[in-house]
Amino acid sequence: MVDPSHTGKHIQYVTNFQDFVSAPFKGDINAICWTRTLRGDFSEIVKQVALTGNITEIGPEEICDLPLSEQGQLAREILLNDLKILNAHGASPIINVVKCYDRDDTYPFFPTDVYSFHVDRSPIPVDTILCTYYGAPSEILPNTQGQKKILIPEIRDRLRKLYQGADDDFESFLSEHFFDLHYQAMPDAHPISLGLGNMWRLAVDHPESLVPACIHRAPDEKGLHRLLMIC
Repeated sequence: MVDPSHTGKHIQYVTNFQDFVSAPFKGDINAICWTRTLRGDFSEIVKQVALTGNITEIGPEEICDLPLSEQGQLAREILLNDLKILNAHGASPIINVVKCYDRDDTYPFFPTDVYSFHVDRSPIPVDTILCTYYGAPSEILPNTQGQKKILIPEIRDRLRKLYQGADDDFESFLSEHFFDLHYQAMPDAHPISLGLGNMWRLAVDHPESLVPACIHRAPDEKGLHRLLMIC
């Protein structure tokens, strides 16, 4: 469950799928959480999947074919049902077993991988939906507790030195390399764990968005493979 002592005003909590998909982002609300306590042993599924790399996608047929105990079967039913209801809603969910994500060391002073606090961007109206069933969950950061990295003077100065083009195109350079999507947590920031089993909708930066995009990051896996649904 989500620790209520670390929740923010930008989160709306719901108790069913219909409210989850229909609750609007408005005002300060840019994250919707369907709080759930799930039954079953999701670690069984992780252990049974044959990994093909750092991120292994598993489809419904493969999930159905896994030899599982009774507790594993309960977990499987939840995964399949989540896929079913999200597909029926028009989303395109995928289930991944994540060993780790690629690290970005192109610019050591400014990594742009998913372990950095960032927002998602899309040219069309869309939300990010995710649920961690096993392993370390993702984190979100209240927008009031994060600062856009490109606005931090010392970082901006280093980016200008890196940039070789005309001044008028500097902002385009920042966008093209995704620098403008990343945030630095303030010293007194309190990141919020998304918890296990909860399904989340996060606001995305798109032309029709009425709220700031939700700042989030992937966790340190701490040696555990994650079982993650995302769309």
